[in-house]
Amino acid sequence: MTDAAGTTVVDSFIADLAAFIEAAPSSYHAAAEVARRVENAGFARLAETEEWPAAPGRYVVVRDGAVIAWLVPEGAGATTPFHILGAHTDSPAFKLKPKPTVESSGWLQAGVEVYGGPLLNSWLDRELELAGRIVTRDGREHLVRTGPLLRIPQLAIHLDRGVNADGLTLDKQRHTQPVFGLASDAPLGGADVVGLLAEAAGVRAADVLGYDILTADTQAPARFGLGRSLFASRRLDNLSSVHAGVTALIAAADGAAAGAQIPLLAAFDHEELGSESRSGASGPFLSDILTRISEGLGATVSERLRAYAASWVVSADAGHSVHPNYADRHDPVNRPLSGGGPLLKINANQRYATDAAGAALWAQLCDTAGVEYQEFVSNNGVPCGSTIGPLTATRLGIATLDVGIPLLSMHSARELCHVNDPVALAGAAAAFFALG
Repeated sequence: MTDAAGTTVVDSFIADLAAFIEAAPSSYHAAAEVARRVENAGFARLAETEEWPAAPGRYVVVRDGAVIAWLVPEGAGATTPFHILGAHTDSPAFKLKPKPTVESSGWLQAGVEVYGGPLLNSWLDRELELAGRIVTRDGREHLVRTGPLLRIPQLAIHLDRGVNADGLTLDKQRHTQPVFGLASDAPLGGADVVGLLAEAAGVRAADVLGYDILTADTQAPARFGLGRSLFASRRLDNLSSVHAGVTALIAAADGAAAGAQIPLLAAFDHEELGSESRSGASGPFLSDILTRISEGLGATVSERLRAYAASWVVSADAGHSVHPNYADRHDPVNRPLSGGGPLLKINANQRYATDAAGAALWAQLCDTAGVEYQEFVSNNGVPCGSTIGPLTATRLGIATLDVGIPLLSMHSARELCHVNDPVALAGAAAAFFALG
């Protein structure tokens, strides 16, 4: 389908996904961007410290780098089930340490710690920015991003002649500290990473008392390849799912939902670390929100549990496309390919939460949305990763399935997908929120 200017649905969607990613270099920016988008669609921002309205409506809550948004339709009652799409806002990167300004051999460097499980080599020789939040003396939080500032320089082949034959080995402490300038070029009084963050945020460096700051690749998302069908970007794992969820939720708020359930988007932080935080999927955030929604609808504990028993969670997190150069790392039969539709992720050891009922639901949703899907299962000789799906199912007892778009280069500083797959995931998510 095209408009008068010849723009297709895919063109518009991918352009919007790129804009979302550009606005979200950190989990804190991602949560803020979700909140901004739903607030523009008429959602009211709620504070956890305040009393919440009991009336039907559209609401959003931000907790640190996580965000939950939901729609309570007219006629919702104490046992109305929830349709929850879960995702995560963080990605592997490097996090700024305390005392982050380091001088070494005439170079100025930023002291960083590895966050999650990045492909370390993919971060070399890229222009990086610092992004996240700072907290000032007055208790206020400020989102901040520096733009291109850092680079982790690789050692020249002349100084490591065997690198191509023997492979690149990086020490996480010695070889991953980025440079941001020369000590000789520093202004009078020296250059300071915290000072640069304060300047970018428009506050005094002396007033910065705390920060959660990570690196992000600054190269813009791009379409390329045959028919411009490939899409490369930072943080596709897992902003592709967050964007699909917020797009589908806004569509539900604009009238796509049937009103038989409460559509809810839960985008957690710290998934790449195991989710054990107050804003992670193992923490109380989602449970807190569901309890308060149920109480607003007058539900007893028994009625809330009845609602949970009729509810569903779709855990959306990126998965793996078959890799043409490493085809032996994949299951020999189930070999999902980028462009073939979103994945239904299955694991015998419950690393993914999908069961037969979840598989049937996903087939129904994709049929309703008119999209194809693919089944993903790991090669028995390759350990399987996990998602927020099993964690959420364990905490809440709500039936859960795991899905996501197929990627190449997962956990690289720059990942790759086919343009059709994020569109298809959003379509299935919209069908989930509208399911009667």
